[in-house]
Amino acid sequence: MRAVVVHGAGDLRIDERPDPVPGEGEVLLALEWGGICGSDVAYWKHGASGTASLAHPLVLGHEVAGRIAATGPGVTEWAAGLPVTVHPAEPVGDEPLPERIAGRTNLHPRVRYFGSAAFDPHTDGGFSEYRVVRADRIRPLPEGVSTEHGALAEPLAVALHAVHRAGDIRGRTVLVNGCGPIGALVVAAAIHRGAGAVLAADLSAASLAVARAMGADGTHDLAAGESLPSDAEVVFEASGAPAALGPVLRATARGGTLVQVGNLPGAPAPAALGDLVTREISWIGSYRFVEEIDDALLAMRDGLDVSPVITHRFGLERAGEALAVAADRSTGSGKVMLRLG
Repeated sequence: MRAVVVHGAGDLRIDERPDPVPGEGEVLLALEWGGICGSDVAYWKHGASGTASLAHPLVLGHEVAGRIAATGPGVTEWAAGLPVTVHPAEPVGDEPLPERIAGRTNLHPRVRYFGSAAFDPHTDGGFSEYRVVRADRIRPLPEGVSTEHGALAEPLAVALHAVHRAGDIRGRTVLVNGCGPIGALVVAAAIHRGAGAVLAADLSAASLAVARAMGADGTHDLAAGESLPSDAEVVFEASGAPAALGPVLRATARGGTLVQVGNLPGAPAPAALGDLVTREISWIGSYRFVEEIDDALLAMRDGLDVSPVITHRFGLERAGEALAVAADRSTGSGKVMLRLG
């Protein structure tokens, strides 16, 4: 089979690997679509993503969907041909979480994630023609949800988790700062969860167009000199840019809630944070998701349309070109998709 493998910074290859065989409690997936994420770009450009650095070649990709090709011994609940996506996280070890975070498996101290170099050996991702997956990680696609859209259940789950972290947003004014794929999906997730009005802000006109297509009631083009709106009751910071924190805190209403969903740097960075105290803002982190991938599939079944987020499609053999497009915002790229098989 062919697989998209990063061997080091700037070294991406389409490798031939043996076709995998499912073992006890596993299924073999014939993968069809994969979505490129910022972590895939980081491994390709820098040989690292966050604190995880490549020690060995790694198959990229954690946003994937396809069909079951075969089942291993002991698997009776799934049949060949079923269209599915994958929950890409697998906690390591069976020690219980503290009671205060019981059930929040995304906060488990050790989690293997598709396409991650956090462990040695690394956890290969799903940008390949086939992948063996534990049966309990499989999520069937509802009728009417294509495998292309099913591959976006993972980033939509990230967005839904962020909205969940904000509490009850029904009828409230929401601002999303940063309208890359996650920010655009937060726009849709907030609307799905009953927000009264959703505003979006970005430096990219193309990203703002996607946010409008996802249902944003209004947009603010920061590159054109427009300012963030004021007194937003709930704000989602999805850019991950430290320079945005001061203006975003100022845009949050007194006593409001700011959810940080964009990944911030692991190194010190200057930011103006005074309004956090003087405006009594609740600043909440949001990391990956728990089981919101199930909610994402139901939302798509019920009409949440993720298609405006998709801007480019490439075959697996053009993965290098696809990553370059995803990494360059001047291309107008949103979610770049790989046709895996």
